[in-house]
Amino acid sequence: MDKKKSLIAKILIPILIAVAIIAIFIAKNMQNPTTEPSVIDSTKQTDNDKGFPLKVTSVSLEEIKQYGIPTVIDFGSDSCIPCKQMAPVLETLNSEWQGKAAVQFMDVWEYTDGVENFPVQVIPTQVFFNADGTPFVPSDELASKIQFTMYSDKSNDEHIFTVHQGGITEEEMREIFAEMGVE
Repeated sequence: MDKKKSLIAKILIPILIAVAIIAIFIAKNMQNPTTEPSVIDSTKQTDNDKGFPLKVTSVSLEEIKQYGIPTVIDFGSDSCIPCKQMAPVLETLNSEWQGKAAVQFMDVWEYTDGVENFPVQVIPTQVFFNADGTPFVPSDELASKIQFTMYSDKSNDEHIFTVHQGGITEEEMREIFAEMGVE
């Protein structure tokens, strides 16, 4: 009888573990589009009429080009410490700059597919775009104060991204956006 129990346990335990892993995977990857906003077109309003939501679940370069205002997408996580420290800055600027600039945040650990087309090596990473959807290019003076990384297309050397890696202060964010015409 003990051999039978041992055999059942050897079969049943791995099956239960596999079922638990599958259930966790399914629960983690299920997204309810009615509760989380996605990146929206600048001509549309959210339910609360604020315009651009702070938290997004996906990012489209084509939609950013249609915004018509300077934009920053902060790729981070709700559970990373530097990201948590930046959260109040992003919340303040998103609220203050509605209609002037889009300040958005995407949790890359929760929405892993959303970061695949962007040069994110560490979190937080901010990606900056001008009002016309082109990558922001900082002045030499600003670049001497804040470290940016410029990315170009290898095939034609076209500038495609300007990013800042790591935490950024509200003052630094304001300096960047001042160069883009946002006061």
